[in-house]
Amino acid sequence: MRLLRSQDEVASEEILRDLKRYLQSLPFNFHNASIISGAEEGLYGWITANYLMGNFLKSNLWNTWVRPHGAKTIGSMDLGGASTQIAFTVPLDEGVSQEGYTRVRLYGYDYNIYTHSFLCYGKNEAEKRVLATLVKEQNNSTLMHPCFPVDYSMNMSASDIFDTPCTEQPRDYDPAKQFLLVGTGDPAACRAVVLSIFNLASCQGQANCSFDGVYQPPLSGDFLAYAGFYYTAAALKLGSSFTLDNFNSTAWEFCQKNWTTLTANYKIREKFLKSYCYSAHYVYSLLVDGYKFTDEQWKNIQFKKQVKDSTIAWSLGYMLTLSNMIPAEAKLLQLPMSNSVFAGLLFMFSALAILSLMFLIISLVRACY
Repeated sequence: MRLLRSQDEVASEEILRDLKRYLQSLPFNFHNASIISGAEEGLYGWITANYLMGNFLKSNLWNTWVRPHGAKTIGSMDLGGASTQIAFTVPLDEGVSQEGYTRVRLYGYDYNIYTHSFLCYGKNEAEKRVLATLVKEQNNSTLMHPCFPVDYSMNMSASDIFDTPCTEQPRDYDPAKQFLLVGTGDPAACRAVVLSIFNLASCQGQANCSFDGVYQPPLSGDFLAYAGFYYTAAALKLGSSFTLDNFNSTAWEFCQKNWTTLTANYKIREKFLKSYCYSAHYVYSLLVDGYKFTDEQWKNIQFKKQVKDSTIAWSLGYMLTLSNMIPAEAKLLQLPMSNSVFAGLLFMFSALAILSLMFLIISLVRACY
């Protein structure tokens, strides 16, 4: 909807108005419907990730919800179809007047969060931008696609590529024009064309800048990468945590497999399988060239779909905020020690009490005789 609004605000408002009218007709107490901003989506995703990880609250020995001892938060990265978001905490005194920072109070504690959403850099829209680049560079109805596997080809209309605000239509644009995409399985060329859609030159000479001239403070802490990030790692048959070199080499090998080999070894639908070489190089370029993850920082990323059987999505964070399950001024018990230390001390004192009681009983029995 944000993508539609950027292209046709009137159309997006009409859809929203019809949606509200329909929801109001249903037998429940409907309050409102709106299009959230990209920054809000990033923030709600961050809340969801940390809530599921137990970084805000944790049940102690007395089944009371307390803030975990030495609590730390994790950053979140969401890769959708139209946009991608990154969010992580920074010191409370940082970036007070800079764009991209949001200060929130959760369960009685303040958090300063940097968040940014890149519209048109979602996995699907970015792939259209790659295709648009191939059309421009090759200027032919038959396009050699380095990210598609060898022995794979497909037809695609110009409207599938250019009927979006994320791509620039050619001067002689004909939406009915057909292109034949032929896979060449060239990982180096795929990496190059994917990287070309990022405007890295706009950050040249700037220390704290990701891409497209967007300010980004230095990365810190652990990160949870979900949605498209997870599905890409899963398609490459990687776990939730792996090195950057492992990801890169696996992506390279995947891209060099022909279509027959891929269909025989991967039980993935064609519409997704054909694009996972592109997805792998896109994830690499976004995280390494865009967000500036180093080899060491990459080790702090976990690629997950769920946490404790709950799917990671911004909607949970939105619900928690609106339902007041995150009270602004909640007073929480903060133990001066961790639960494990307290349990150990409790066991020790209990054992001493039992031994003392036994000693007293033995002494009384001996005194009677």
